[in-house]
Amino acid sequence: MRRLGELEAEIMDRVWLWERPTTVREIVDDINRGRQVAYTTVMTVADILHRKGWLRRRKAGRAWLYEAVRSREEYTAGLMQDALGDSQNREAALLHFVERMSHEDVETLDAVLRAARRDRPAGGPRSGQ
Repeated sequence: MRRLGELEAEIMDRVWLWERPTTVREIVDDINRGRQVAYTTVMTVADILHRKGWLRRRKAGRAWLYEAVRSREEYTAGLMQDALGDSQNREAALLHFVERMSHEDVETLDAVLRAARRDRPAGGPRSGQ
């Protein structure tokens, strides 16, 4: 999974945060509070995100309403999986990652691993992976 570009990430951040269908106009207006970006630029990038499968859209009058297809957490997990896949030594990479985690994150990871072991069918990864 490729990392989102700067404007792609800004658009997705808003769509994920708002958790509702949104128009390009709403996204542009929000981005323009911090920096100027053209409506047509955001419209083009939203269309690219749609074609890449990150956003779904539907017509609402003359405007398109965009909403996320995948969650921010799915995006993050994909980036983590790709980073791990680049390693020659997955065990060492995981160890270095965990060593840099806060105590709270380690406890959360432990709880998630316990839950995954309970939910995982014997002998293989979860379905869909």
